[in-house]
Amino acid sequence: MLTSLANTGSANGATASTKTTQTDAAASQDRFLKLLVAQLNNQDPMNPMDNAQMTSQMAQINTVSGIQQLNETIKSMATQFTSMQVMQGASMIGREVMTEGNTLAINAGAAKGAVDLASDADRVTVQVMSPGGQVIDTLNLGKLPAGRANFNWDASKYTGTGNPTFKVTATQGTTAVTTTALTRSTVESVSADTTGMTVTLKGGSTVKYDAIKAIL
Repeated sequence: MLTSLANTGSANGATASTKTTQTDAAASQDRFLKLLVAQLNNQDPMNPMDNAQMTSQMAQINTVSGIQQLNETIKSMATQFTSMQVMQGASMIGREVMTEGNTLAINAGAAKGAVDLASDADRVTVQVMSPGGQVIDTLNLGKLPAGRANFNWDASKYTGTGNPTFKVTATQGTTAVTTTALTRSTVESVSADTTGMTVTLKGGSTVKYDAIKAIL
């Protein structure tokens, strides 16, 4: 009898999987109650199930149902959060953002970049290089405190093809300072998938929303 009830429960579960979460939870509880009644009807009269066992089984089914409902609630909240994030992200379209990278995008004869310094530096230099890696200019930023520093490069005389790149060198005395190069790009579109929001930049590259260091 228990086997028959279990098979019935499995069939009901397959049907319930196409319904809403509330229906799934109700179906699970219904199957549990049917199995519990079957156990009570077929228990050994000389060794009946005690109240502790029954309470334990009821607590287990309630816990499972509660976890299922909690998981579905979290999924729904995550979906809503992503949708709201995309709506807010749409305001970035056409604006510049800063991400990790060493590419210099030239606009109207000028290019801008930035660097994050892990600590104070008494000497910071930026080497501007062609796409082939040849140094075409050097900027001396002097002494800078820890944190972010922006720089501009006059690209009016640049005649190469493709965007140049840059390399930052920073020292404090004879000790090298850790640097992170930051590039500026224009946002062309935003989209979302199961992993969150993705930003498409001018030139076709994409980055995750949480990879954006600043919106300019």
